[in-house]
Amino acid sequence: MLNRIFFACVFLGLFCSGSALSCRWMEHKFRQYSGNSLNLLDMMANNITNSTEDEENTVAFPDHLYSQASKASAEGKLSFAVHILQEVSALFEEDQSSSSWQEVTVENFLNVVNKQTDELHSCIKGHSHMKKRNTKLHLYFKRLPNEILAKMGHSADAWELIRREVKDCLMKADHLVSSLLLPN
Repeated sequence: MLNRIFFACVFLGLFCSGSALSCRWMEHKFRQYSGNSLNLLDMMANNITNSTEDEENTVAFPDHLYSQASKASAEGKLSFAVHILQEVSALFEEDQSSSSWQEVTVENFLNVVNKQTDELHSCIKGHSHMKKRNTKLHLYFKRLPNEILAKMGHSADAWELIRREVKDCLMKADHLVSSLLLPN
């Protein structure tokens, strides 16, 4: 009987140490970095002059993909969040010279997002989920600048709409990862 309890404890310990939930960075630093990235995005905010134009020019986030990811395994959730972060980083690498954002704030934002991406990616055991990119999510992030900037003429208002969409995406990624964390 004592042997069974001992083996059960050993098995449980090995199982837990191999799970995505044992990632120290995710447990200790994720919330801090996520909050920093959202705060930096808020610092970049400016007021849009025509809010009725906003609704016409937005590109709908593929919510069905988020719904699928929210039901996925821990690695699947992390993989989806990492993919969002990678796409956000690529989007903000584009030329935003027409935006009203301070370059240093954008650089700080990218540094935080890239750190989140790298650290969360290292939390995914086996990295098998990262080999297969989500094409629909990738296309969404391609359509954001293509459609919004084209319709609004690469204006500061267009970049503000993109900033708002990105904030929503980062909040979705935050929610996915936070669902894996123990409450503080």
